[in-house]
Amino acid sequence: MQVTMTVNGASFTSDVESRTLLVQHLRDNLNLTGTHVGCDTSSCGACTIVVNGEAVKSCTLLAVQCNGAEITTIEGLASNNALHPIQEGFREKHGLQCGFCTPGMIMASWQLLERNPNPSDGEIRHALEGNFCRCTGYDNIVKAVQWAAQNS
Repeated sequence: MQVTMTVNGASFTSDVESRTLLVQHLRDNLNLTGTHVGCDTSSCGACTIVVNGEAVKSCTLLAVQCNGAEITTIEGLASNNALHPIQEGFREKHGLQCGFCTPGMIMASWQLLERNPNPSDGEIRHALEGNFCRCTGYDNIVKAVQWAAQNS
């Protein structure tokens, strides 16, 4: 089945099997490996990306469901060789340890800040409930999002 989607500002047309998950298509066909495959059950959030302005877990969508969609992955946030403020916040405030959850955390944080440019600690924690981190304890992730809110 042929699908066309705009990913990080570039248009891609590909032939995919009807059962191909969006995360597989991004990683295997488009070589965008920043989106991670974690649990395969939509529990961990490592595969979170933005589809048509909504943060979604890309392991829950088929690539064919995204025909015509506008998609942003972690690779699409930086511009002109400058990190996005959320990416910079994670670096500045040590919001990562192993880094496996980081792309999904950053994409979920992006949506939060798009909707609420000055979130409270509780609002940040609520927005990130669908993303698991097994290393950091979340405190520095919250600080990273706060930093991004103040520096956007």
